[in-house]
Amino acid sequence: MDLRTIRSVFIGVFCLVLVSAGSVSGAGFALIEQGVSGLGNAFAGGAASAEDATTVFYNPAGMTRVPTQFIAAANIIKPTFTFRNEGSTHSTGAALIGNYGGNAGVTKLVPNVYYVKKIDKLALGIGINAPFGLATKYDNRWVGRYHAIESDLTNININPSAAYRFNEKLSVGGGINIGYVKAILTNAVDFGSIIVVAPQNADGFVKLQGDAWGVGWNLGLLYEFTKQTRVGVAYRSKINYTLEGTAKFSNVPGVLLALPNFKNDKISAHLTTPDSLSMSFFHGFNPRWSIMGDVTWTNWNTFDELRIRFNNGRTDSVVTTDWKQVLRYSLGATYTPNKTWTFRAGTAYDQAPVPSNRRRTARIPDADRLWLALGAGYGFTDALKLNVGYVHLFIDDTKITKSTVDPEDNRRGGLLGTYSGSVNIVSAELKWVF
Repeated sequence: MDLRTIRSVFIGVFCLVLVSAGSVSGAGFALIEQGVSGLGNAFAGGAASAEDATTVFYNPAGMTRVPTQFIAAANIIKPTFTFRNEGSTHSTGAALIGNYGGNAGVTKLVPNVYYVKKIDKLALGIGINAPFGLATKYDNRWVGRYHAIESDLTNININPSAAYRFNEKLSVGGGINIGYVKAILTNAVDFGSIIVVAPQNADGFVKLQGDAWGVGWNLGLLYEFTKQTRVGVAYRSKINYTLEGTAKFSNVPGVLLALPNFKNDKISAHLTTPDSLSMSFFHGFNPRWSIMGDVTWTNWNTFDELRIRFNNGRTDSVVTTDWKQVLRYSLGATYTPNKTWTFRAGTAYDQAPVPSNRRRTARIPDADRLWLALGAGYGFTDALKLNVGYVHLFIDDTKITKSTVDPEDNRRGGLLGTYSGSVNIVSAELKWVF
């Protein structure tokens, strides 16, 4: 089997896995894990390092610095989210009954592939990755079941790119992002309260699912003061999606089956993934030691609500989020003792976009997080290299304070409690240079 066939097989397999990928690691529902060499540095210097073909995602201008190569990577993301009930109440004033939901974190495999072709001062590339994703799942009988049970958002991004090196110092690049999203949301419905017979004891369920395609773009600039010192700026645009799909109800009491509100229906929803701007630096002290840093702004103002529209005229289902703009800060270092080995370390602080405990949602119990990252690279030959990385995310304990006074949450219940969480990420990639 020749190298071209191997690459084709890897791309096919990774595209299939991407369809089921989704997790939470960056703030909001962003997935930053788009390269393993960068993961070892907590993605510090992402727009300036230009170490390999993953620069297609972080800054396409960096493609002018890398030789023709192909990268295939896999990231195992294992989040933990646990809830502690602290007086959650039903709209009747009674306590919400149920357990604490167990670990709502869902372990996922998130792959990505990249290819860069160098043609003198021009470089062409493509990346297939998952910039956004979400996966949480609670027990069906937990106290917050009317707010959320399963939430799964899958994103696939196809990113053809080009870059040009104007001189020894300046390179620019850009790309088109062809995105696909698929969402599945489930929760319980308190039919016992609707028929005023047995509140919290006649639960049904609703499953909402839909998908859509969208298009965006990204631009980058790389400026090299010297061969060992450079800065990069990279911008990724927002992408608008209009999801269309279905609402399916189950366990509906017989007396309610005739009502249109609880019949299976078609639905639609709008989702806009945020735009972002990264500014990075890279400096090599000598052939062995280098440092890098990054500040990334993400415009989560694009996610102000989750609104589901039903075709039958039923009142929209709305969750107001009012997310805010956030910053992510990172700093890393790399040690290269010889041509065979590379060692990396880094840290980052990631702000959460949730503006208040009242606006926190059980579907995405987000909070500020601190990254600690380690990584290593081993060169089997000049053409073949393995990179591995590990990250632990410390997530702040945080409150959720939903109230039945809010019309949105009157039927869902006043969910009160504390979330604790953490994330472990293990990643590996193979790089072929040819």
